Amino acid sequence: MSYVDEIYNYVVEKNPAQPEFHQAVKEVLESLRVVIEANEEEYRKDALLERLVTPERQILFRVPWVDDKGQVQVNNGFRVQFNSAIGPYKGGLRFHPSVNLGIIKFLGFEQIFKNSLTSLPIGGGKGGSDFDPKGKSDREVMAFCQSFMTELHRHIGADTDVPAGDIGVGGREIGFLYGQYKRIKDVYEGVLTGKGLTYGGSLARTQATGYGLVYITQELLKDHNNDLAGKTVVVSGAGNVAIYAIEKAQQLGAKVVTCSDSTGWIYDPEGIDVALLKEVKEVKRARLSEYAAARKSAEYHEKKNGEHGVWNVKCDVALPCATQNELDLDDAKALVANGVVAVCEGANMPSTIEATKYLQDNGVLFICGKASNAGGVATSALEMSQNSERLSWTFEEVDNKLQGIMVNIYKSISEAAKKYGKEGDYVAGANIAGFLKVAEAMKAQGIV
Repeated sequence: MSYVDEIYNYVVEKNPAQPEFHQAVKEVLESLRVVIEANEEEYRKDALLERLVTPERQILFRVPWVDDKGQVQVNNGFRVQFNSAIGPYKGGLRFHPSVNLGIIKFLGFEQIFKNSLTSLPIGGGKGGSDFDPKGKSDREVMAFCQSFMTELHRHIGADTDVPAGDIGVGGREIGFLYGQYKRIKDVYEGVLTGKGLTYGGSLARTQATGYGLVYITQELLKDHNNDLAGKTVVVSGAGNVAIYAIEKAQQLGAKVVTCSDSTGWIYDPEGIDVALLKEVKEVKRARLSEYAAARKSAEYHEKKNGEHGVWNVKCDVALPCATQNELDLDDAKALVANGVVAVCEGANMPSTIEATKYLQDNGVLFICGKASNAGGVATSALEMSQNSERLSWTFEEVDNKLQGIMVNIYKSISEAAKKYGKEGDYVAGANIAGFLKVAEAMKAQGIV
């Protein structure tokens, strides 16, 4: 049995009932097979892959808090510090009922390679809780965040582990978390990113993941003698990534006609009204049905089991920006039948392995999330730099740096794919380019 297959079996055996983590490891290892087989003896001797797929530290804790009725509630908290070979652990916190250890491990494992691709000195980690901020008052969210940080503060620091936001963790939550960290530790340091501008946050951080997704999509199209201008784009999600991907795509001349949330999706043939979408989702924290109620051109479709929503809309470019495994094989077939040219992932692992393979086999240009959604963590690392220097850069400075990083990521994944005989396979390119840097650092630092 090959080393790759041994390690995948090892992961499944050691991490039962964690299908998302198994999926992430399998996808990475398969595309690394050509590199691993060329160095198998050395990697085996050092157990490099065993160390790569095993987190350096897994922290699980309870989070008790009191709701507005005076009832004590208890949630589970997680922080997985996966790999620090190239820098302090860096990765978001996700607050969502679906969160469990397997999901946090899949996200942390992906983060290793994503962070490596940015070329910035940050390792891979992820955390969160099964707490659901939806429908909670600001006081309840504050109570939860303060309890969560009362435990987490022991394990993080500006040069150790720097969490950020993710699904369910926006500016409000980061503010409450940071306030509690500062209160307990009595230090003012850049221990969290995604902070407000008045207390160490970076301009363009809010926009970064969505903007970065569009920058790399544009670079991909340019490399294939195409352009985003004039294209019809479908987007899933209506959170931070989706909103700013829609905004930047339309600034570059595309027409985005869809978005979605957990209850339904919108088709707007005139193009999504970004100002209205921000009002509904960022200000009112409401459902997309309110968008449709306020805009005559929009159709609202309630989410139904088995329905494929935005992926059935005819488009040139698809940007999945919602959550893991939202785009399955049937969705991929619908996109191909409708003539899609490019699919670039804004969420973490939003396409199933079968969907990814079908898209690639049918000539669709495809970039995986660890490359195409790296703009968020890249700008978080830029926020860390500003905090360390006690400086604040302009929006234009940060945006220019972000664009340069995304262009360089595309260049590095394209070149890595070519070098290993997989030209045009940007999934393999991303995994290979990200892995080689981390592997080299791990070897240099000995058996730790």
